[in-house]
Amino acid sequence: MATDIYEGLAQHLDGLPGGFPRTESGVEIRILRRLFTSEFAKLAVHLTLIPEEPRVIARRAKIPVEEAAQRLEEMFKKGLIVGVYPKNKPPLYMALQFLVGFWESQVDRLDRELVQDFEEYLPSYNNIGISQVAGQLRTIPVGKSISTQAEVMLYERAEELVRAHKTFAVSNCICRQEMRIMGKGCDKPEESCLSFGTAAKTVVRTDRGRAISQEEALAILRRAEEAGLVLQPANAKKVLFICTCCGCCCGVLRGLKRDPKPASLVSTPFVASLNPGTCKGCGVCIKRCQMEAISLADKKAVLDLNRCIGCGLCVNTCPTDSLSLLRKPKAKQPYVPRDIIETHIKLGKTHGKLGIGKMVGMQVRSKLDRLLASK
Repeated sequence: MATDIYEGLAQHLDGLPGGFPRTESGVEIRILRRLFTSEFAKLAVHLTLIPEEPRVIARRAKIPVEEAAQRLEEMFKKGLIVGVYPKNKPPLYMALQFLVGFWESQVDRLDRELVQDFEEYLPSYNNIGISQVAGQLRTIPVGKSISTQAEVMLYERAEELVRAHKTFAVSNCICRQEMRIMGKGCDKPEESCLSFGTAAKTVVRTDRGRAISQEEALAILRRAEEAGLVLQPANAKKVLFICTCCGCCCGVLRGLKRDPKPASLVSTPFVASLNPGTCKGCGVCIKRCQMEAISLADKKAVLDLNRCIGCGLCVNTCPTDSLSLLRKPKAKQPYVPRDIIETHIKLGKTHGKLGIGKMVGMQVRSKLDRLLASK
């Protein structure tokens, strides 16, 4: 019976935009059993992508409203679902996918067994296409790599993304935390993941990070640039987070590196350009590049554009200014969704998880349950 509960939850999660691919080993079920109690699993399958009050979810799950409200809040605090808290109104809850989603919310709660299960499961996303995860993020250049003459949109500038908000939080990088637990990884800063607005409030409310000022958020960006970290905000013009990623720990970048042409899978508006005539072959850019896009041949840097994701880390430390960032031709500019909602709708449609019929059915069902649920 318990197995059926988790199989049902796995099926439910696979129907969300990010998907939840199945494996022969059943490692994904082991992960769910570690994170969800059986009572959590029973209730989670009744949440949708529409924020709803506990009374609505309770009706759907056929349990008392008080019981649903208490359980939903516990699940929210454990980072398993989304909680929305309108002023002077009841809280609202909605489903949260696995990646990018409730896995990242387990930061500071990891143990070796859970990390081992995740590492066993991660290649499943490569099998269905790492772009399913990568499509939720985009790569923007570090600040000092952008020429003052370059055409750069506000949503492509990390500092502008920060300045657009008033509430900020920082949390540990779950990817570097995973690798540290496994005795691997690097010495890059661990407390480095930024969140803004409602996401920042959630991070603080669930004890996954601490509130910071705008000045500290900007300082963390500068530190990330110095440390050679790739800036990956949500794939939207209005962002709620920016990840600072390294190629040795980040699950997304590790997956992309296995592909012979990662540049084709990443949403990025820029690409690096090299002037071999001025290059002195110092090799600094090779150490900075997180995607192994640069090598040395005949004491000169060689750039593999199929691997370049336009992060700019090689540009801002080149002592001879032989590297620069160029904006891609208009036809190759990636479309950037308006907000995270559009991102998930686009992702769900692309991977066959969220068709028009399913979206309409979800809305009709939610409206009906809201009308019939006890006040």
